[in-house]
Amino acid sequence: MKNSVLTDLRRMLPLAWPVFIGQIAVLSFATVDTLLLARYSNIDLAALSIGAAVYISVFVGLMGIVLAVSPIVGQLFGAGELEASGDQLHQAVWTALGLAVLGDLALLFPGPFLAISHVGPEVESRVRDYLLALAFALPPALVFMAYRGFNVAVSRPKVVMALQVGGLLAKIPLSNWMIFGGHGMPELGSLGCGAATAIVMWVQALAALVVLRKDPFYERFGLHRGARLQRPDWPKLAKLLKLGIPMGAGLMIEVTGFTFMALFIARLGPTIVAGHELAVNLVAMMFMLPYAIGNAAGTLVAQRIGADDLEDARRLGWHGIVIGLGFAFVLGAAVFFGRVQVLGLYTRDAALVAAALPLLLWVWLFHVSDAVQTVAAFVLRAHHIATAPMIIYTLALWGVGLGGGNWLAFGGVAWVPPLLQGASGFWFAATLGLLLAAIGLSVLLARAHWKELQNPRLPAPAR
Repeated sequence: MKNSVLTDLRRMLPLAWPVFIGQIAVLSFATVDTLLLARYSNIDLAALSIGAAVYISVFVGLMGIVLAVSPIVGQLFGAGELEASGDQLHQAVWTALGLAVLGDLALLFPGPFLAISHVGPEVESRVRDYLLALAFALPPALVFMAYRGFNVAVSRPKVVMALQVGGLLAKIPLSNWMIFGGHGMPELGSLGCGAATAIVMWVQALAALVVLRKDPFYERFGLHRGARLQRPDWPKLAKLLKLGIPMGAGLMIEVTGFTFMALFIARLGPTIVAGHELAVNLVAMMFMLPYAIGNAAGTLVAQRIGADDLEDARRLGWHGIVIGLGFAFVLGAAVFFGRVQVLGLYTRDAALVAAALPLLLWVWLFHVSDAVQTVAAFVLRAHHIATAPMIIYTLALWGVGLGGGNWLAFGGVAWVPPLLQGASGFWFAATLGLLLAAIGLSVLLARAHWKELQNPRLPAPAR
């Protein structure tokens, strides 16, 4: 009997809800900093917006490469190859350490990013200090991504969630102390946000190592108490990078198509970019729901591919997209109709609310399009398809999104209506780009399924 959408939703929920809560905790790092700096200084809030855009642009691309461990381990786990699954975690850690060196160079020398934003010297100084602190956070953050990708692939996301929630609970008082000072700590403003994040990231990575060594669950993967980090295995590293580089590039294009908006919008002034930061944080929080569904769908699809059950894998993929679309429509509607009250939770500054309110007109459509393309991308990665999505992202998100937004906002076109001018122009173009990406990735997934039907795989030998 074929599974219905509701049946597959029940299969996805045990994997989706821990990822959702864990990612909300991660995103809440930025939310905490945004709320605290909104009460501290608009200049520091603008620096956070620009600095966070730079960091996320660097981190997400590198994270995407490391997270190639997830679809690889997912297929191995589905095939019952447990020790091979554990071996991939070792190679993912080496990948994370190597990429951290490259990422830190970008954070320590952010000149190209700052040149785009055209910020004043006061804001630029704060951005550089903030990124210096985050350079210390990047290595443990990427190593933790290897641990996270492995756990999600073997259907064990709850332990990752627990560590992420614990990190948030430590981050809240630490950021407050470092931003506002007191008890021997000087006021650090936006620099305090970065320093608090770095401390928490190191503690979180060390806690993951302790769990990995002491939890008997990992023994079946050869990750027992006395196991040491294996040497780099070049064929396995090559396999991970072959999938990971286009994955990381696609994620970087996806995220920079959004985060670079802050760098361009910074030209419109600190109040406008601060209002944009509120809208960004809100839509990023909403994004965690389709992200969690995509993670769950991608994990199950990879496992079913490994088990040679391609029919179930195809069905799970399409059902994941339908589920993501449905949840996104409802959540987007709720935020759209309650947008004034939602923004009131962030700030009482009338100027900031006025700057952010017009942007939320696009959030509903933006979120729905984002949900479809997100789940479709996760399912495609489960099939080890990453290069074609990268090309689609380049054309849709950079070409239409950033290029179109820059043209609407700064092109000086007289006939563009006020609703599509300034920051709103960027949001309109980004929404259109996401819609095109959602269509393109869905067509690509349908083509991949058609090719599988034309060339069915032979059943796997008995193990």
